[in-house]
Amino acid sequence: MIKAAGVAEVRDADFATEVLGSELPVLVEFTADWCPPCRQMGPVLSDLAAQEGHRLKVVQLDVDTNPDTTNAYKVLSMPTFMVFRGGEPVKAMVGARAKRRLLEELADVL
Repeated sequence: MIKAAGVAEVRDADFATEVLGSELPVLVEFTADWCPPCRQMGPVLSDLAAQEGHRLKVVQLDVDTNPDTTNAYKVLSMPTFMVFRGGEPVKAMVGARAKRRLLEELADVL
């Protein structure tokens, strides 16, 4: 998986702890190496993590190596972004987007 700088990678094994148990809301990017739009999102996620890290945790999950979590949340397209708060998914967005648009879409969950 092409990892975005400053963005943690989560796996099936630690998803419950890192995402569902987080004090902060968590933005999860469901991603894959073979997905060009996912690669485009790397710098956007890095910027977002640096700018909003005090109020939003940003993580990536590789769909190819973590099928349990991918299937549990019925993720079919890459990239899919899901926001989890209090252990529950509260928002889902599909497709690459500019940082400004992503921030606008996250405004109601931050």
